[in-house]
Amino acid sequence: MRDQRVRSGEIELAVRVRGEDGRPTVVLVHGYPDTGAMWDDVAERLAGRFRVVVYDVRGAGASSGPSDPLDYRLDALVGDLEAVLDGVGADEPVHLVGHDWGSVQGWEAVIGDRLRGRIASFTSISGPDRRHLARWVRTAVRSGPRGVAAVVGQARRSVYMPVFMAPRVGEAAARVLAAGFGRVMRLREGAEPRPGHPADTLAVDARNGLGLYRANMGRGAGTSGDGRTDVPVQLIIPVKDRYGSQSLLLSARGPVPRLYVRRAPAGHWVARSHPDLVARWVTEFVDHIEGGPETPGIAHARAAGEPGKDFGGDLVVITGAGSGIGRATAHAFAAAGARVVVADIDEGAAKRTMDEIDAAGGEAHIYGVDVADAEAMETFAQYVRDTFGVPDIVVNNAGVAIAGSLLDTSEEEWARIRSINLDGMYRGSRLFGRQMVDRGEWGHIVNIASMAAFLPSPELPAYSATKAAVLQMSECLRLDLDRYGIGVTAVCPGAIDTPITGNTRFVGLPPSVDAELRDRMGRAVERRGFPPEKVARTILRAVRQDTPVALVAAEARFGRALSRVSPTANRALARLGRRAGDRIRADVERLV
Repeated sequence: MRDQRVRSGEIELAVRVRGEDGRPTVVLVHGYPDTGAMWDDVAERLAGRFRVVVYDVRGAGASSGPSDPLDYRLDALVGDLEAVLDGVGADEPVHLVGHDWGSVQGWEAVIGDRLRGRIASFTSISGPDRRHLARWVRTAVRSGPRGVAAVVGQARRSVYMPVFMAPRVGEAAARVLAAGFGRVMRLREGAEPRPGHPADTLAVDARNGLGLYRANMGRGAGTSGDGRTDVPVQLIIPVKDRYGSQSLLLSARGPVPRLYVRRAPAGHWVARSHPDLVARWVTEFVDHIEGGPETPGIAHARAAGEPGKDFGGDLVVITGAGSGIGRATAHAFAAAGARVVVADIDEGAAKRTMDEIDAAGGEAHIYGVDVADAEAMETFAQYVRDTFGVPDIVVNNAGVAIAGSLLDTSEEEWARIRSINLDGMYRGSRLFGRQMVDRGEWGHIVNIASMAAFLPSPELPAYSATKAAVLQMSECLRLDLDRYGIGVTAVCPGAIDTPITGNTRFVGLPPSVDAELRDRMGRAVERRGFPPEKVARTILRAVRQDTPVALVAAEARFGRALSRVSPTANRALARLGRRAGDRIRADVERLV
């Protein structure tokens, strides 16, 4: 390891080089309010394979600052990077890695002509290009209310920016940031302070770095052009980043034809909290760009970078996928680029779903499994891991329904509905959740609950009990898996036109009455006209946005709100439903 000084105009940059000469060069550029020491953990892991160059950007750490406090324009920062490349004798194209503002200037370097031919690849972490950002805002706003909401949500995340840009107020904010930075790293990022980070110069660095915002932010600042680059780019997206939404960080899709996307189970400072993961991904990417084979991880990342394929390359496991919500969800994920494992107790139905997906140009595989069989689920989980790898997304959807008084529900009927609706989701969550945790990357589990989880019904006591348990289990599991960057969503659809309605058995009634009630209920839900495809779209959106509880139909939204605002009114509504059910049952019994 050797230190040197490099001049860039009036600036002297502090540079540290690790590793042996003659190896591919990796250059690590930090953001605000860091110094190059932020990269120490990653750099040490990379130095065994590469020559690693780290430097303090102007105004930070041991580097000098400009005489003009606004001389932090991106073209000046790219000039600093050019000086560093010259100073360390980087004769061959280097592999650039940037975080935060280091990533923003990295985009400037790979999009512009100044360093054309000198950068072999770029890994961007939590720092979008300004042109991509502007394009994302325009597209999102034009797309409708959800797009506007995404922009507003990102604006809330970025509320600190105008504060930093304001005279005097920004300096006060920088002092507060410096005083609490170590605590933020520990409590929010899971990264304990260590020697070198936060730096002893943090107070000065935070004040000097305000020039980054003041020189480069504002109306029309460098947002012309489409932001195209021929340099292969790897996006590492921390799914728990508090400052950049996933949709914003993915704004490079389209302008960057050779885009590779990875999702990290971490917050903004992923290089500090997960250095092994970052170093492994950088190594894998650099090796591939240097001529190495396309590993399964690289193939997945490449597929995830395709425009319009939000789940490109992801492996999605769906139970109960032979019909209804499961089938529609399998189609939706496959259309979004995912590889889908279609699981169902009815292998014929699963094969029909697979054939439909194949005919549409997607990728699907089938597996016959009874989620109520613990041993079979163990075998299923092992098969998926050994054959396809660890799933990125699991949708526990398989379920059944029975109706009628709890007093008429036998031990066998109770055991059956519990073993499928609750135990099946427990097994899917536990078995695949363990695989996700052991892998140490991003993942998401979706459990299909019901509005019956919060709307009491004397006609659906067993079904409601299992779905309420699924909802609470999902809430608990979400808190448990949050530390690993794995999301959990409970979906409460509402009255959806699926086969489960027609297959519902009414206990305690003669077969003829049971059949007539099922037929009437099926027709009523069919007239309601809410197809499972709408549920599938909600599921995909919930995974993208990491939604804790996703409510689909209007009745589910109303029921959830009523259960929270007025439990008494909720019970009164259930009594009205009971009376209506009693009248329908009496009519049916007279008819049959």
